[in-house]
Parts: sequence; structure tokens; C-alpha cells
Amino acid sequence: MDRTQLVNVVDVEATCWDGERPPGAVSEIIEIGLTVVDLAAGVRTARHRVLVKPARSTVSPFCTELTGLTQAEVDTGLDFAAACRLLAVEHATGVRPWASWGDYDRKQFTSQCRATRTEYPFSGRHTNAKAVFTEANGLVKRPGMARALEIAGLPLEGRHHRGEDDAWNIAALVLQLHERGAWPAS
Repeated sequence: MDRTQLVNVVDVEATCWDGERPPGAVSEIIEIGLTVVDLAAGVRTARHRVLVKPARSTVSPFCTELTGLTQAEVDTGLDFAAACRLLAVEHATGVRPWASWGDYDRKQFTSQCRATRTEYPFSGRHTNAKAVFTEANGLVKRPGMARALEIAGLPLEGRHHRGEDDAWNIAALVLQLHERGAWPAS
């Protein structure tokens, strides 16, 4: 398999609140979804989920309602630095190009790595799939992932706002864009 044709599609879920965040709490990654896409073969080859235990916040009832993730579940996860190391070692994230829906995921990793003094696990070859989709479809407003799936005529598989499922769905959009010749060369 030609490694240059593999792309990691990433989606994270982070602690969140309905309204103001509690004093001292920060938004932290609690789930990393990663789907490996083989552009040459036109398939999603692997699906991964990494739970991350937050260090400076807790999972709110609002966050559980949105993502389905509970504090008890994320308490079984890795610490953030260990999760970043796992991404680099097991998923070649420092070498492969990667994509996410918008820039939130990239910015969240950048911010959290800086705050925790953790080595950034990704290569500098990031593609904002939302921007590519918007341009390829001649849209004025950038759609959310669920709306993009509707526009593309693709099903929403799994639970929306679950990192593993969202990465899987974004990967389907990436493959469709690639098939149309709209995905940028890595």
C-alpha cells in the first residue's frame, strides 16, 4: 500500500457545558476518533477510538447528553500525553497527512498540547475538509458535518457528536470529494 495515499481523518469530542464553564475548568479532549482512509483504493481501512481522561475538567450532564460520554467512561481513558504518544506510534500521525471537519480539532490539539507541554502528535499537512467540501459544492456557508452528509447523499452512520462515528462519517465525505477530483493532493 502506498503510504502517501493514506490520510488520517480525526474528530475529537471535548468537555463542554450548557452556558458558562465552571470556574477553573477548561475544555479538554475526552475522545479522539480516527479513521484511516486509503485514497488510492477509495476505502476507509481502519476505525479507532481513544478515550482521554480530562485533568482539569469533568464531563457535564450537557456533554453526556451531546456525546453520550460519561465521566465514568472517560475515567478509563489515557491521560492526554499518553493519547498523543499512542496516536504517533500506532497511527503514524506525525507522518501522514490528516483531515478534520473545520479547524476546531487542530486548534484544540494545538491549545491542549501547549497548555500541557505535550508534543504535538500530527504532521503539518492538515486539510480542513469542511472548507474543501464548501468550495467543491459551490456553497456560501460552510455546513456542519450532518448537513454535508445530506448534501452529499450519504447516510449519517452511528451517533453524531461521537468522535469515532464522526471521523468515520467525515472519512466518507473525504472519499467522495477525492472521487470527484476535489480533494487536494497531499
